[in-house]
Amino acid sequence: MSRLSLVLVLGLVGATLAGVLPDEYVAWEGRIVGGSNAAEGQFPYQVSLRSAAGSHFCGGSIVNNNWAMSAAHCTVGRTTANTIVVAGSLLLNSGGSSHPSQSIVNHPGYSSLTLANDISLVRVASPFVFSATIGAVALETDFINSASGAQASGWGQTTHPGSIPNHLQWVNVDIITLAECRSRHNAVNAARVHDNTICSSSPVGTGMCMGDSGGPLSHNGRQQGIVSWGIACAQGFPDVFARVSSHFDWVMANTD
Repeated sequence: MSRLSLVLVLGLVGATLAGVLPDEYVAWEGRIVGGSNAAEGQFPYQVSLRSAAGSHFCGGSIVNNNWAMSAAHCTVGRTTANTIVVAGSLLLNSGGSSHPSQSIVNHPGYSSLTLANDISLVRVASPFVFSATIGAVALETDFINSASGAQASGWGQTTHPGSIPNHLQWVNVDIITLAECRSRHNAVNAARVHDNTICSSSPVGTGMCMGDSGGPLSHNGRQQGIVSWGIACAQGFPDVFARVSSHFDWVMANTD
């Protein structure tokens, strides 16, 4: 299989997606490659989705006191008993507040084959208490064509193959047009760059990796995207995110 056809879902979701993804998809776990340690309070909206045993499987972001947002490929097939949201810590092995989930809402248009509408919402059973390290992210409502100086954050792999980091990572990336994004992928993968996705570009050696799924792409203080898929790892191909502005109305209609 050529590297151009090796499409990797950016979360620890192999058990969930096994048997439903076409051969060119490989479920993976990972983290940001070429990033830096996040500072305390830099990304107060960043959360870690964990199993009942405490294992990180995806990232997410806080929408309001009761809801977190992530990728549907992270949460499809999961139960509330096995989905816990941890907020307010830069580290996976300590700190933060743990919130059992009360309900999971996956976008009704989500496709496990094409990763269309790769967005989900998790209602927590105990509200997030906002502080200097825990807070909601502003959601983008306008369609951003391209922009420089966006930030992506997550606990995905820093090398591939590799293991996930303990400390939250972040990296600067550029938002590129959908046309450029499609032109830099082969025909099969370009078809998965939907009109309601958004893409980022960064130099070879910098980018998203396994374990970053569901995490935020932000620009000017607003969340632009939700980590969806990419080609492992930081090889210079654009990373692809669900576009928040395209799903803003759905998010508002399903959170309270």
